[in-house]
Amino acid sequence: MSMTQEKMYMNVDDVCAVLGVSKAFAYKIMKGYNEELKERGFLVIPGKVSTKFLAEKIYGMKVEE
Repeated sequence: MSMTQEKMYMNVDDVCAVLGVSKAFAYKIMKGYNEELKERGFLVIPGKVSTKFLAEKIYGMKVEE
């Protein structure tokens, strides 16, 4: 299984590995995405981002349930 199928949430190290970015940039991405989810009424966990949402935003793919 790929990382997007294994975990419901990704931490900063996961985001760094998937996107190949620094921790500082990964945190910036995660913060922005979590703010967007919060505005939509979702509960967010600081320091983590939804794997499904990240895949949809970055890769434009729909992750099936």
